[in-house]
Amino acid sequence: MKTDSIFYRLFQELPSIFFELIGNPPETANIYQFASLEIKQTAFRIDGVFLPTPDKEIPIYFVEVQFQPDADIYLRLISEISLYLRQNKPKNPWRGVVLYPSRDIDIGDKEHFLELFDSQRISIIYLDELGETTSLPLGIATIKLVIEESDTAINTAKELINRTQQADNLQLPQKQLLELIETILVYKFPNMSREEIEAMFGLSDLKQTRVYQEGRLEAKLEAIPKLLTLGLSVEQIAQALDLDVSQVQQVAQQTPPNQ
Repeated sequence: MKTDSIFYRLFQELPSIFFELIGNPPETANIYQFASLEIKQTAFRIDGVFLPTPDKEIPIYFVEVQFQPDADIYLRLISEISLYLRQNKPKNPWRGVVLYPSRDIDIGDKEHFLELFDSQRISIIYLDELGETTSLPLGIATIKLVIEESDTAINTAKELINRTQQADNLQLPQKQLLELIETILVYKFPNMSREEIEAMFGLSDLKQTRVYQEGRLEAKLEAIPKLLTLGLSVEQIAQALDLDVSQVQQVAQQTPPNQ
């Protein structure tokens, strides 16, 4: 699994972590949509874009996740942003955020764009400089797990899972956060199966709890209308989602024909 795919999933499912990472209130995510955009008629793809709701005069955020040295990173990023602005002509201001695992990976030439960095129009975040995992907010600590060394990642992951389970006022969806931690562990330990990882970290027991199962069931039920629009039968959907036919029928009866 590519590292940027983990960050795409993280920002798509838990966008509040991004805004917390750049020093904004997590609630800012409520007025943004996250997407990965391909620029028309070019080979450029922007890793991630946070687009504000139409009635908000707040910045568009272009996000680049860079885990390999690339001397042309800033030339490419500015080109991608410029093409996006030319094609879409948004009225909103824009900001760029580049995420690196560590400072030594940042070998990009900034000479032509110093004003953009000096003004913080483009900001750079080095994940290994965010601080100790135990002192970080849970979402940011989860991001740091991606760069954790294998020999310490196990203990760090256990601490994150315990924090997630024990948090009284968890602002992030517990099920999604735990699934993301599990996905990161699968990425970090490719020789272990998902079942082995679940057993090692107690995630298999967690998935049997009522709270987790209710969250999982809710996600399945929300998927039914979309599958109906694709032409799948009630029986096919029940089989694909491991649900009772009666559960699918109940949702189907409540779904307008044009959905």
